[in-house]
Amino acid sequence: MAPSGLVDPGFLRSSEGSLSVAQTVALLIAFLCVHCSSWWTDFSAFRYFQVVTLWFLVTFLIFLFMHIFRLQSKMPCINWALTEFLHYAVGMLLIFIASLVAAVKSRGIFALIAGSVFGFIATVLLAISVCRSYRVACGSQPTSGTR
Repeated sequence: MAPSGLVDPGFLRSSEGSLSVAQTVALLIAFLCVHCSSWWTDFSAFRYFQVVTLWFLVTFLIFLFMHIFRLQSKMPCINWALTEFLHYAVGMLLIFIASLVAAVKSRGIFALIAGSVFGFIATVLLAISVCRSYRVACGSQPTSGTR
């Protein structure tokens, strides 16, 4: 039985909650490493990295708060499992591309290398989320009994 109340205190202690927190922390560190570096070697590449990491950081925080406050149960008209799966899949692809570009364009500058490494860490965490959410959103559906 699901716990009642406005807030789900056990979500952050669950594996899904820990994974969500780890994703947001990795993206925050990646964004801050690149944003605080004053030695950009390629303006457009690192601006793209910042936009992608910040966009997905904000949306992952929205999903995190939705789970903590159980808001997805208040809007049953949206298939949240499929929404999260698609968002994780697109995020994984775009963050991987941004991290790859940042790694290639960093030219030995430590802050930019650290930002790309944390981007790759976020990509791995997102790949785990994609696999887990795929089982929920697109996994095998129970079939009805025999005729």
